[in-house]
Amino acid sequence: MIKRLLPLIFLLFSIAPAQAAPIYVFPVTGCEVNYAKAHHDYAATDILAKTGCKFVAPINGVVDEVNRTDSWSGKTNLGIDRGGLYVSIIGEDGVRYYGSHLRSIPASIQPGVVVKAGRLLGTIGATGSARGTAPHLHFGISWPTPPQTWWVRRGEVLPWKYLDAWKAGKDLSPVKEVNARKLKVGEIPPVPK
Repeated sequence: MIKRLLPLIFLLFSIAPAQAAPIYVFPVTGCEVNYAKAHHDYAATDILAKTGCKFVAPINGVVDEVNRTDSWSGKTNLGIDRGGLYVSIIGEDGVRYYGSHLRSIPASIQPGVVVKAGRLLGTIGATGSARGTAPHLHFGISWPTPPQTWWVRRGEVLPWKYLDAWKAGKDLSPVKEVNARKLKVGEIPPVPK
């Protein structure tokens, strides 16, 4: 009986997908959080949490950009500097996930480093334009762009429904919404005024 089933078992495994669907995790671990369904001026979410809470990779991916220098000045308020310390990764789903206003970033987090979902990317703080505000993680979802394209990196798709799903342990992918937004505005839309 088993000998007759072996070809069927082999066939089932040979036509099964080679890779499981991406597994998403909530990007802040070990702390109580609060976040809203809206953000000022553009699509992103501020996740309020205590200073030092962990910002982790929400999906397996590769580190894209890392900034360990807080150059923001209230006098100039340049968009490129508003995030303070930040890390972005390109997920295995092709989407970029960005977290900013970090207090610290591990030395091991460098562009090109492969990360697994849940790996520590940094700790929550209030750098950049968040100075003087409650500590939080600015979380943005977008598509990969060339370096320094800060106006896309900061967020193009509202993350709250994905955050809700990931917090509940559900795998909700932003891929379709990200691709639709990119198609609508172009790969590199004009810099906002």
